[in-house]
Amino acid sequence: MNRQVLSLVMSRLFVAVITLVIVSFAVFFATTLLPGDTATILLGQAATPEAVEGLRKAMHLDEPALFRFLRWIVGLLQGDLGTSYANEMPVAALIAGRFVNTLKLAGVTALFSVPIALTLGITAAMLRGTLYDRIVTVITIGVISVPEFMVATSAALIFAVYLKWLPALSFANEVHSLTDLLRVYAMPVITLTFVVSAQMIRMTRAAVIETLNTPYVEMALLKGASRPRIVFRHALPNALGPIVNAVALSLSYLLGGVIIVETIFNYPGIAKLMLDAVATRDLPLIQSCAMIFCLGYLLLITIADIIAILSNPRLR
Repeated sequence: MNRQVLSLVMSRLFVAVITLVIVSFAVFFATTLLPGDTATILLGQAATPEAVEGLRKAMHLDEPALFRFLRWIVGLLQGDLGTSYANEMPVAALIAGRFVNTLKLAGVTALFSVPIALTLGITAAMLRGTLYDRIVTVITIGVISVPEFMVATSAALIFAVYLKWLPALSFANEVHSLTDLLRVYAMPVITLTFVVSAQMIRMTRAAVIETLNTPYVEMALLKGASRPRIVFRHALPNALGPIVNAVALSLSYLLGGVIIVETIFNYPGIAKLMLDAVATRDLPLIQSCAMIFCLGYLLLITIADIIAILSNPRLR
């Protein structure tokens, strides 16, 4: 790795750290702007003003927001996510099980969506301008145009209500066999695969086409090499960086889709936990869940940027 590449990678990591600090500031103060008083919601409307004031003091809600933010940041740096207001349990303990469920859902989705998207993207680039390419392009644009909640709702109506093939709700704790696994994850995975694959197909197709237009590929074509050999021997190795970059960027969309999917299908993941915490104004839990989503998104975007830097032939 030469000095220029190292400098670009370090600068991107520095930007990621600064972005994370700004995001943490935004997450904390955005949650403090939620309507309603946390102490009043926890104690109920029948609570006396003295009881409400005492609870606010016990939870440090009477302190200035800046002091609470600094205390929260110091806790995060020490690995302490705080204590849940509603459950009086460590936030880390509440998140642990749900986070594993969300990772399982994301992993199963990536396992299906990445091979499908790469296959369609590469073959569409190989057959550019043909009927197959046009069909893939039209379907991809159509899927991109449909929001996640519409895909999830349509999947529930078709497979659960009309066909009655799959359950409308997904309970991850009820998996005891391969059949249960398929039934629980089928609907969320179908929805998220639609959301993730569309962008990945377009970006993969564009990366392969750009590589196919390079002079060395044209030279191989003039020498009589077959199109499959040109694509798999010459184009794909040089398009690997942009393709991995496309995969990382597309998987970042999982984070937004997971929130909608877990809510619609009642999947017990971290997104569902965060939405339940919003209802009770459980600020430490909301802030921790939001930071996990922001950190995951920022991590994927940073990885994509670093891969783009390392795969740039001009910097080698």
